[in-house]
Amino acid sequence: MEEKNLEVKPAKKKRNPVFIIILVALVIAGGWFGISKYRHSLHHEETDDAQVSADILPVIPHVSGYIKEVKVNDNQLVKKGDTLLILDSRDYKLKVDQAEAALEIAKANLANAIAIASASKANIATSAASIVTIDSQIAAAKIHVWRAEQDYQRYANLIKDHSITQQQYEQAWAAKETAEKQLAILQGQKNQAAQQTNAVSVQSNATAEQINVAQAAIRQREVDIDAAKLNLSYTVLVAEQDGHISKVNVQPGQFVQAGQALFAVVHSKNVWVVANFKETQLDKMREGQKVIITADAFPHHEFQAVLSSFSPATGSTFALLPPDNATGNFVKVVQRLPVKIEFTDPSDSLVKNLRPGLNVFVDVHLD
Repeated sequence: MEEKNLEVKPAKKKRNPVFIIILVALVIAGGWFGISKYRHSLHHEETDDAQVSADILPVIPHVSGYIKEVKVNDNQLVKKGDTLLILDSRDYKLKVDQAEAALEIAKANLANAIAIASASKANIATSAASIVTIDSQIAAAKIHVWRAEQDYQRYANLIKDHSITQQQYEQAWAAKETAEKQLAILQGQKNQAAQQTNAVSVQSNATAEQINVAQAAIRQREVDIDAAKLNLSYTVLVAEQDGHISKVNVQPGQFVQAGQALFAVVHSKNVWVVANFKETQLDKMREGQKVIITADAFPHHEFQAVLSSFSPATGSTFALLPPDNATGNFVKVVQRLPVKIEFTDPSDSLVKNLRPGLNVFVDVHLD
C-alpha cells in the first residue's frame, strides 16, 4: 500500500495556444470566404470561357486571273479604299473593247433598219398615189366606155336600114371594144398596185420589227459593256473597311479563282466579347446589365462593358455535327449559350489593343 502511494502521476500536457489561434483564424477566414463568395454569387455571374471578337472580312476576288501586284504586307494597317491587290487586267480590257465594237455594230444595224423603214414608207406613199391616179383613169375610162357603147348602139340601129356605111359601123364597134379593153387594163393595174402596196406594207411592218430588234440589241450591248467594265474594275481589290491585314499567302504571278479567299482584313476598331455561359447561369441575366471584363493580356485593368444580346441557340447547335439526342444513349450535358458583350467606355485606350481570340474573364453584375 505504501508503494502505491509513493507513485507520482504524470502531469497533463498543456495545449499550444498558437495552434488554437491559427485554427480559429482558419475557421473564421474560411467562413468569411465562403459567405463572401455566396453573397457575391447572388449578385454576379462569372465565366472565363470568353474571347474577344471582331469583324474579320475575307478578301475574295470577284473574277479569276493572275496576280499582277500585291500592295500589302502581313499585319499592315490599311484604310477603307486602300488598294490591296491587282490582277492582270489585259483580258478584261479586251472584253470591254469587244463589247464596245459590238455596240457600234448594233447601232449601225439600227440605222440601216431605220433607213429601210423610211424607204418602205416612201414606197407605200408612192403606191397609194399611183392607186389614186389609176382610180381617176378608171373613172375616165368608164365614161369613155359608156360613150362608146352609146355610139355603138346608135350605129347598130342605123346599119339595119343602111343609113350608114359598114365602115362607120365597124369603127363604132372598134371604139367600144377599145374602151372596154382600156378599162380592163386600168382595173388590172389598180389590182397590181394594191397588191404592191400590201407587199410594201408587210415589208414596212417587218422593218419596224427589225428596228425593235436592233434597239433591243443596242440595250444588250450596253449591258455587256457595263458588265465588262464591272469585271475590269474587279481586277483591283480594295479594302472595304479599316483594319489590319492577316498573313498574306499569295504572290505575284499566282493564279486565283473567283470566290477564293486570299487573306483577311481584321477590323480592330470595333471589338466585342463573346462569353459562353452555362445554361444554369442565365436565370437572372438580362440585356443591359453592367459587365466588368479583365483580359489575360492586361490582368490589372478592368474594362467597362454591357451585356448586349443573347445568341438564339447554344453553341453546340451551330456545330458542324450538332448533337442528336434521339440516337444512342442519352447523357445530359450542361450546354453553354453565347452572350455578346460590348465595351462602353470610349475613353479606354486599351480596348483598341485587344485582338480577336484573346481570352478574357467576364463578371456580369445582376443588380
